[in-house]
Formats: sequence, C-alpha cells, structure tokens
Amino acid sequence: MKITSTSCICPVLVCLCFVQRCYGTAHHSSIKVTRNQTKHIEGETEVHHRPKRGWVWNQFFVLEEHMGPDPQYVGKLHSNSDKGDGSVKYILTGEGAGTIFIIDDTTGDIHSTKSLDREQKTHYVLHAQAIDRRTNKPLEPESEFIIKVQDINDNAPKFTDGPYIVTVPEMSDMGTSVLQVTATDADDPTYGNSARVVYSILQGQPYFSVDPKTGVIRTALHNMDREAREHYSVVIQAKDMAGQVGGLSGSTTVNITLTDVNDNPPRFPQKHYQLYVPESAQVGSAVGKIKANDADTGSNADMTYSIINGDGMGIFSISTDKETREGILSLKKPLNYEKKKSYTLNIEGANTHLDFRFSHLGPFKDATMLKIIVGDVDEPPLFSMPSYVMEVYENAKIGTVVGTVLAQDPDSANSLVRYFINYNAEDDRFFNIDANTGTIKTTKVLDREETPWYNITVTASENDNPDLLSHVTVGIRVLDVNDNPPELAREYDIVVCENSKPGQVIHTISATDKDDFANGPRFNFFLDEHLPVNPNFTLKDNEDNTASILTRRRRFSRTVQDVYYLPIMISDGGIPSLSSSSTLTIRVCACERDGRVRTCHAEAFLSSAGLSTGALIAILLCVLILLAIVVIFITLRRSKKEPLIISEEDVRENVVTYDDEGGGEEDTEAFDITALRNPSAAEELKYRRDIRPEVKLTPRHQTLSTLESIDVQEFIKQRLAEADLDPSVPPYDSLQTYAYEGQRSEAGSISSLDSATTQSDQDYHYLGDWGPEFKKLAELYGEIESERTT
Repeated sequence: MKITSTSCICPVLVCLCFVQRCYGTAHHSSIKVTRNQTKHIEGETEVHHRPKRGWVWNQFFVLEEHMGPDPQYVGKLHSNSDKGDGSVKYILTGEGAGTIFIIDDTTGDIHSTKSLDREQKTHYVLHAQAIDRRTNKPLEPESEFIIKVQDINDNAPKFTDGPYIVTVPEMSDMGTSVLQVTATDADDPTYGNSARVVYSILQGQPYFSVDPKTGVIRTALHNMDREAREHYSVVIQAKDMAGQVGGLSGSTTVNITLTDVNDNPPRFPQKHYQLYVPESAQVGSAVGKIKANDADTGSNADMTYSIINGDGMGIFSISTDKETREGILSLKKPLNYEKKKSYTLNIEGANTHLDFRFSHLGPFKDATMLKIIVGDVDEPPLFSMPSYVMEVYENAKIGTVVGTVLAQDPDSANSLVRYFINYNAEDDRFFNIDANTGTIKTTKVLDREETPWYNITVTASENDNPDLLSHVTVGIRVLDVNDNPPELAREYDIVVCENSKPGQVIHTISATDKDDFANGPRFNFFLDEHLPVNPNFTLKDNEDNTASILTRRRRFSRTVQDVYYLPIMISDGGIPSLSSSSTLTIRVCACERDGRVRTCHAEAFLSSAGLSTGALIAILLCVLILLAIVVIFITLRRSKKEPLIISEEDVRENVVTYDDEGGGEEDTEAFDITALRNPSAAEELKYRRDIRPEVKLTPRHQTLSTLESIDVQEFIKQRLAEADLDPSVPPYDSLQTYAYEGQRSEAGSISSLDSATTQSDQDYHYLGDWGPEFKKLAELYGEIESERTT
C-alpha cells in the first residue's frame, strides 16, 4: 500500500521517515510510498517502473485553525493490492477517527472535518487497514500512524504575574537591576518563531530600560531623587516572531517606587527665633517647641536637639519628641523677672542615622538661635523655707508658742502677707496661727502617746491680691514628758511546782512604758516596803528591765492553798520618776521531776491514769446506763405485790442480813469500836431495827448498870439470853453474831485505825523515786508533811 501526503498551505513540509527495505509479493507487501510513481494523463496508459527503494511512513501533518468551508485534506492511503477496481476497502480507527478524521474507504483519502488547536492537542494516533471488500479479510496487517497538528502563530505572549509592584533605593547607580519580567507564549517553540519573544519598554523612559532577551528592568539614570519624584509606572511589551512585523504582543505594567535614603540634612526654617515665657512658669514644665525640617522619611529623618551654648543653658533644657520630631524646651530652674529678663540659646538639630555614602552632601545637622523673653507677672508670696519643722512639749498649756513661719511678696510692690491654716471640716484643730505675724500656737493640750507628730499646711496670700496663694508644710513634733508610770508588759500566768526548792526562779517578768525612751527604761522592780515580808516568794531585779520571781520555802500543796498573790512595785527612769504597783497571781501545780507542769486542777487527776477525754466520756455513759438499770430494777421490785397469807408449809430458817458498809478506816462515827473493847461502854440498849417494841425493857436497863465489872464474854452471853427471852422477837429464828479480838496484846495493836492521829517523824521523800506507780502515794504523804510543816 502506498500513501500520498500533500500540503497546500505551508511552503515547506517536513516529513520524518524511516528507511526500510521492501519485501513481499502481490498478496503481502509493506506499506510504502514510491518515489517514481507518476499519474498518467487521461487517455494514456500508465507506465510502471520497478522501484529500487521504498520509504516507510509513520506520520501526517495537518494545519491548526483551518477556517475553510471544505474539509482539510490530510493525506492518502494506498495499498499495492488495490487494482483500482474498488475491491479494496480502507478502514481508519484510533483517536478522532470518524469524528475529526474521515477516510474514503475506496480511494483512501483522509480529510479533517474540524478546526484543530495545537495548544489543546498536538497529535493524534490512528490505525489504517486494507481489507477485501467481498470477504472482509485483511489484505495487509494493521498499520499505526500519527497525524501531527502543525502550529501557526495564533497565541500572543502573556505576563502571568503582572501587574508588578517593586521598589528601588533612590540615588542608585545607573544599571541597577530592578526586576525581571517573563512572558510566556503557548505556541510551539520548536517550530518557527511563533514562541520566540523579545521585550521592549513602551512607557518609563528615560528613567528605566529593559533587556530585550531576558526581560530584566534596570535604572537608566544616575542619582534618581525620591524627593523630586517617588513613583514611576513602566509599561513592558513582549512580542513573538522575534519582534518581526506580524508578530503578536502582550504588555504589563510595573509600578516602581523609590525608597528613601538619608541624603538630606535637617534644616531650620529660620535662623532666629523668639519665645515669651512668664516668670510664673513651673519648673519641669514645657515652655516652647522648635522644629527642623528634613526632606527624608522614616528613620532617615530622625534627629536629636541639643543646646550647644548660650546664657540659658543652666535654666532651660531641650528634649526630642520622637513622634513629631520636635524639640521640647523645658524649664529647669524658676524664672525671676526682677533678676533677669531674657536668655539666649543656640539650638542644634542633627540626624541620628547617617549614611556615609552621602557624607559629601552634609553636614547632616543645622543650628539656630533662640531668644527667650521673661514676662513679669504678679507672683504669690514666697515662704522663707520650703518646709518647716517645729517642736513642742506634750501637756503644754493652751496658747503655747510652737514657732513662726515667714513669707514675703517677691514682686517690687512688696505687699503685706496674711497667714491661715488649711483645715478640713472633720479635722481637730490643735493649732492656730496669727494672720499677721505667722506665729503658730496650741489650742488644745497635746498628748504625745496619742499623736506624736502633726502635719499642717499654712497658706499665705497677699492683701492686694487674695487670689494669689502659696502653701508650705509645717511638721510639729510633740516632745515627751514623764507622765505615764510603767506597767507590766502583759498579763503573766505564773506557776509554782509543788516540789519547788527555796531560791528557785519560777518566772521572769518585764515592764513597758508609754513614754519615750528617755522617760521609760531603765525600770526598777521591788516589793512594797510597807507590806510584811512575804514568806513564800520574793522578787529579784535583774537590772536589765526584767525581774525574777523566786520561792522562799520548800514544797507547796494545792490542797492547802492553790493560789498565791505577790504585790510588786515598778518605777521608771524618768525625771521625776514614776512608779506603779501590780499584783502577780501564782498558781500551785503538780510537776514532773524535770519541771514540766502536769496538772493544776483537782479534776486533772483522772488524766494521770492515762485516760483520754473520749474514754472518760464513755465510762460516764456506762455508769449512767447502769444507774438507770438499777433504778428500773428497784422500781419493779417495789411494784411486786407480796402475798397476804403466808402458807403454813413455808417453814424455813430466816437469816436477817444487814449489808451496812462502813466508811473505812477514816469513818469513826459509824461504829464505836470501844464497845467491844470495854463492855461498860454500852450505856444504852440497842433496839432491833426490824420491829418496834411495845413494852419497856426495864430489867434490861437495870442489867446494864451491872456490866461495868463484867468482861466481854459475859457480856455476849448476857445479850444472848436477853435475845432468847425477848417477847418482841419475830416468830422465826434470828442470828446475831458478835466478834471480839480478845484481850490487849503486849506488842500493841497493828491496826491502822488510829494512825491518822499519831505523829511520825519518818521522811517519805523516797516514795517519789519509786516510779509512776507510786506518784499518788508520794503526793499524799508529801501533802501531809507540808501541812505538818505549815
């Protein structure tokens, strides 16, 4: 099969071919283009020559943007098997086949039915095949070929990033690079000059230029001054076809701003200035402003002001306002029109940020002269001192002179001055002032201990102009006199241990005095001489404003006396000396061997057993519960009814039991033991307590008188006989028991019943060394010995 490709627009058609040898027969031949093929003239026979070399095709070309009314001819397919009789059918498949590209199945001509855009798709891949129209069998294998869309110059260059905003420092050298712009062209850069772009400047000359190939914009003038012109608008054009006529072009705008550099020194608009300042201006206040102009901006226009010379350097100062770049003139010292009426200052303004590249344009500073005129004003009175300090003794009489203030009119008129004290409505007025002389006096009796210092404000005004006022502070110190006696520093809780020894220090006390130090310490402590000597305690002055309380005797007892009182006297060191009396309360407490207080109250003995408060409360609750149970039980017993008739069969021995518990060894009233020691002590008859006798026992009384000479044994027998014969005995047996120790022993009695009445010289101090188990015993015997000693 042979293929013919034509082009009717482009003068030059470039075909890429691969060389291949041709082999085969009429039934199987390769697709090729024969160079010696000729088309016969109508009526002439076709002449064929044997080909010597074949060219293998693989691509066609079609122009983009075809605008003709007829489909654009692309090329022709032809098979060697095609004899021109229409038996061969050509089939086209692949990209765009049947829609964009159509083929004449008889002749093999290929046409493009649509206008193509290379920028959207550069080529199409298709497949061609020749088949037998009758049998639909392929005459040759399917061949692949490419239809490339051939570019035309239909896209103008574009600046994708424009418009541009850029800055460049002023006074830059010529040729300084500003910006590089780039334009893109969508056309095929490999074919012709459609995508070859050159740059040119349409607007912005002669200040800037552009490189035609690279698009770099540069400055075209020396020393471009921002102060002369700051903003520039430069228009750059990009044209394809290498700038030739007929090429397409695009443009963009570049906005260039010159940035500031410090190339301008500051300048004062005038060389001489004049300023009026009243003499009443306050020290530290701003009295004027001055400003030098600088054509630069930002930090390049920053400057500082200074006074370089003049007779007012010590009176005025100047500072710089960074926001407004003004020089602020302030007053350092007060002005006085009567002394000096004018001052002259030389003020300089200089840049703070210098650029040494432009030092040849300097110097970057300027100076001017300022004349200050002092204005005369009517001034308020002037006190002789900025403040006053005066002293007065407390308790001074009303009307005592404290001090005097003095104020004068500073003006030449020298008007008279009047004085008064500024008081608030709620202030107590302790002082007044003479309106003409300025003498301050007391109006109340002062107490240094209540207020040691007073601050008052004295105001002075001129008689001619009462609205002009001046003020001064007067401090009045109240001096101390010895009008307060000393007293104890605090309430003391003094404790003495029961086992204290004579001369033992039990506490140290101190004193205080409301008066000043000169009338207070040193304090003296002593006992009142008019009182008898205290046998229990004494006082020792430590000569350091403290005193010690000492014991005079050994051992104290809480049971005998638990509180002691010790009157003392205290005097101060003032002139004249003052004294006061106080009474110390001393409590007696039980202490450990190391002096630690164990308890000071009787109820505290419970805690010595090691019981906590919670345990004591629990025990108390248990006792209450038991008492409640007993009361209920007794109530129930009483409410139980006894039978009215006793059964005759209830015959039993009855024992009358008396559960009367004695009071112990110390109870000497419950039972008289002498009744058993000497029967004669029983002087009266003891009746039974269960019944009341109805008859008088006269014989028994007679019998008692005869018992003086009878011993105990006979006494017991006699009582037994009386009990047997007593008609008042109940109708059941009663047992009465009598016990007797016997006769007195030669060794004496070993009973402790009479030990409380005996005297003993034994020392029980050793009981304190036996340990905590014997503390209670040691305390009991210690108290007995203390009572005996007292």
